Parts: sequence; C-alpha cells; structure tokens
Amino acid sequence: MENMVNFNSLFGGIYKGRKVLVTGHTGFKGSWMVKWLEMMGADVYGYSLAPATQPSHIELISIQMGDKKADLRDADTLKEYIQKVQPEIVFHLAAQALVRPSYADPVETFSTNIMGTLNVYEACRATDSIRAIVNVTSDKCYENKEWIWGYRENDRMGGYDPYSASKGMSELLTSSYRNSFFNINDYGTKHHVLLASGRAGNVIGGGDWAIDRLVPDMMKAANNGTSVLIRNPKATRPWQHVLEPVGGYLTLGWKLLEGKKEYAEGWNFGPEMGSNLSVGEIALLSEKIWDAVIPEFSKNKSEHHEANLLMLDCSKANKIMKWKPVWPIDKTLQKTIGWYKNFYQNGHINTEKDISDYVNAANKLKIEWAQ
Repeated sequence: MENMVNFNSLFGGIYKGRKVLVTGHTGFKGSWMVKWLEMMGADVYGYSLAPATQPSHIELISIQMGDKKADLRDADTLKEYIQKVQPEIVFHLAAQALVRPSYADPVETFSTNIMGTLNVYEACRATDSIRAIVNVTSDKCYENKEWIWGYRENDRMGGYDPYSASKGMSELLTSSYRNSFFNINDYGTKHHVLLASGRAGNVIGGGDWAIDRLVPDMMKAANNGTSVLIRNPKATRPWQHVLEPVGGYLTLGWKLLEGKKEYAEGWNFGPEMGSNLSVGEIALLSEKIWDAVIPEFSKNKSEHHEANLLMLDCSKANKIMKWKPVWPIDKTLQKTIGWYKNFYQNGHINTEKDISDYVNAANKLKIEWAQ
C-alpha cells in the first residue's frame, strides 16, 4: 500500500525497531494499536486473554508480533513474559471494559482492572529494560456529577458502577506507584521509568464485536436484517474513532520515551465538543449512512444505573502535547460503518487503509506526531 506519509517517521520515529509490549492486544483498542505499531516498524509483543468474540479483529488483520495468551492476574507468568521480552515501553490496555457485565461479575472486574494493573507495575519494576508505561483507563474514572462541562485531569476520581469504580481505583494505583516507585524527582538517579495514564471516551471503529455496545449492536443487527433496541437514547457521550485515543497514547509514549518527565501524568483524549452526541443521535446518523440500520428506541429505564452526561476537557493534551482529534463525528461514523459494511458484504478488512487515511489526514492538519 502506497502512503503519502512515511510511517517510520511518525512520532519522531521513536517506535521504529523498538520493543513495545501491549497488554490487551486481542481487544478492540489493543488490536488497532498493535497494527499501527507494526506499520511503523516496531517490534511488537502482546499479552492478553484469547479473543472474547468471534469474529475477532486481531485474527482478521495480518500482523507479525509476539503473542502470549494468559491472564493478567497470573502475576508469575506476566512477570516471566515481560522479563523475557525486555520491552522498553508497556501500553497497558487489558481490562474488563464493559459497564453492564461489571454488575454481573464485579469480582472479575475489580480483580482484573486493579490487581491486573498492580501485577503489570510490579513486573515492570522488576524488568531493567522498561523506560515508560502508559496505563489506559477511561473517562469513567471521574466521579460523575452530570455537569455540562468536561472533566479535567485534576477532577476527583470516582465511579458509581463496578467498572467505573475500578478505573478510578486504577488511576489512584497509578498515582501511588508514580509517587512511591517512579517518582519524577528521582528519575535518572534512583530509577529510569516514566509512568502516565490515558483517559478516553466512547471509542468506535471497525472490528468491535463486544456485547452491549451501541455501534457493534447496530452493525450486527444491520447484517442480520433486524432492528436494534436503543437502550438509553438520551445518554450523551464523547464519541471518537478508535484511532484518536490510540494516537494520543502513542504520542504520550513518545514523550515518555524521550525522557520528558513532565508528561508522566494523567491525560484526557476526547473529541471536539461537536462530537458529544446522544446515543439516539448516533443511531439516527448511522441509519442515514447505512439504511440497513433500524433503531428502535426503548421507553424502559435501564435496570442498572448509567450516566446520562459525560464529557472530557482535553485542553491539556491540546495545548501541552499538541494532540488534537483528526476526524469529526460524521467522518468517524462513515469510516466505522464503512468498515463493517465492507466486511459483511465483501469480506474486506479496511483496518490498514483506515490507519493510512487517518495518518494522512493528521499530516494535512499539521499535527505534530504526523509530521
């Protein structure tokens, strides 16, 4: 595939030939990340459970990488693998990532998202090659007050449901380890690791077949010729293509690998305000793009608590990191729905093309990482 932009030069060329470990690489966001890293010439390794769905994105994309199927909660196996690989940077994405299943099995959610993260940090502490760690959490880590402005990085951590609470706890754990073991004041003398976290909103894009997610549910129903029940149509979320936060995490990793300790903090990666739409609005826009999408709006309240309004303030990443979103919501939906439509109707996988199109669009916008 011919690209306008030289992939080896993205993010200052920091990833070419570099050993990178991604936990959760078999998941939706992780599979897009490892593909992008591979396209940049990184030496990619993954540690994750087997894919949770069939089909699965990671099995559909052609990728050369190291691959370990194991549970994060198996501390010994995780430590052994990280010490064997000797990566320079770890992107920690592995998690129980869904709100409603967290009610069904809170123990798995808390143990995976907290003890799993703790095991990653302990394994990294015991591995001399590590220079940077990026913990990927969620916009739901914030204590949601249903206010009309976006949450900033210094707002209070919280969480009503088990999933959200586990992500707030993961952020507190990250802060503790950054203060106790990876303190930036001791960087370069007592240790050589920079630890940061990335918080993103609702991500969409091709290749997600997780249960209980709006766009995958709509795409599966459209392919089957059935309608889809829209559970909470008035809920407003910060929608963005999966490549937006992945690009943010990669930008953050770039700064950490360059030894810029001022970036060892929490960072929000969300869309422009115009992409903060309700679930119902997303469903109706999707119907316009693919007429096989047939939304039915539920009049019943969800059996579990769900936030109605949740937005992120990304001024910090915009101004300091020079990161900003690339695709507006209409382009995001066109790319996402186009991916599924092309897969279902033609058997084609648009992942590599979407990454190339995204990178070229970022380059045209003069975004720093794409130059």
